[in-house]
Amino acid sequence: MGVTHHGRTHRLDLADPTLREWTCRVLAADPEQGIVLDRSAFYPGGGGQPPDHGVLLWQGVQTRIVGTRKGDDLWLIPAEGDPVPPVGSEVVGAVEDARRTMLMRTHSGLHVLCGVVFRDFGALVTGGNMEPGEARMDFNLPEVPPDFKARIEELVNAEVAADRSVAVRVLPRAEALALPDIIRTQSNLIPPEEQEVRIVDIVGLDVQADGGTHVASTAQIGKVQVVKVESKGRANRRVRVRLAD
Repeated sequence: MGVTHHGRTHRLDLADPTLREWTCRVLAADPEQGIVLDRSAFYPGGGGQPPDHGVLLWQGVQTRIVGTRKGDDLWLIPAEGDPVPPVGSEVVGAVEDARRTMLMRTHSGLHVLCGVVFRDFGALVTGGNMEPGEARMDFNLPEVPPDFKARIEELVNAEVAADRSVAVRVLPRAEALALPDIIRTQSNLIPPEEQEVRIVDIVGLDVQADGGTHVASTAQIGKVQVVKVESKGRANRRVRVRLAD
């Protein structure tokens, strides 16, 4: 699919994660299958980050977008009962700002958590998931000190307060995989057919392959609360976090 396109859709969300409204044209539309646009800033979901919600505005009509379906094309799923715009029509797309912004903060917060745990404890990620403002990340971490929960919260918030820049770049696959410690999961999740790899760099802390949307600097994440640390098997620890509003 490449980094900038998914099927016939040009991915605006990865080029500019602050974009919330844009004009586009409908390439396919079906109440059951969904809607395909030539350009879209809707993040389709992936890597634990849920898809965006929002609306399409056309000819005085509103179509609510409540999810996505990924295949050869990127299909936007309309709310049940909402009309779909006709093929060929020009529409205005708009992403729900509050949800997307909180997901960007949450995703960047998880990268800070990942960077801290890898740097200070040498642990790789075994799983994770997020919703707006709250998330979990699992680590291969057989042993933790008694004050692990408090230490992690303090270390993560110190990195947030450091206002580290979050930089994004795209590299050829071989060049990206040559970067040290670029894969922070126990298995390489980059599809073998992908010849370009998107890199998210929290400068000075964490560099890894990632396809999601992020804030521009760690200060925009806000305060991170470590809610709970759980054992998930002999070697796995689950860290649950929540962001301040």
